[in-house]
Amino acid sequence: MDSGPEPDLPELFLRAAKRIRRNQMTRLTPLGLTPAQARALRTIGHASQPLHMAALAERLDIVPRSATTVVDALEAAGLVSRTPDPGNRRSTLVTPTDAGTAVLDRMVRARREAAAELFTTLSPGQRETLRELLAALDAESA
Repeated sequence: MDSGPEPDLPELFLRAAKRIRRNQMTRLTPLGLTPAQARALRTIGHASQPLHMAALAERLDIVPRSATTVVDALEAAGLVSRTPDPGNRRSTLVTPTDAGTAVLDRMVRARREAAAELFTTLSPGQRETLRELLAALDAESA
C-alpha cells in the first residue's frame, strides 16, 4: 500500500527546525522566558554595543511599542537594564545585566543541546556536510 508522496526538501527542513525549536523551548521553560523575550535577550546580548530601543525593534522586526513591552518584562526579571543615551536624552539604551548574560549563556547551551539531540543520528561527516550546505545558503541570503 502506498503511503503517499515522500516529503520534499522544504518540508523536511521545516520539520527539523520545528523539532529543534520544540526541544529548545523545553529546555528554556525553566528560565521563564517567552520565545519573544528569549529572542530579544539574544539580540541584546549579542549586540556589540548597547542597543537603542528603535534598533532593537528593527532587528526583531517588530513595532517599537512591542519592543518596549518585551524589554519591560526582561527588565522586571532583572535581565536587562535601560539607561538614557548620553548623546540623545530622548533615546534609551538597553544592555544585558550580569543575570541576563548568565541566562543568555544557558540559552546558548539549550539551543546547542536541542540541535545536538536532533543531529546525533548523523555521522560527523554528515553533520559537517549539512553545516557547509546551510552556511552556503546563509551566505547566499546575506
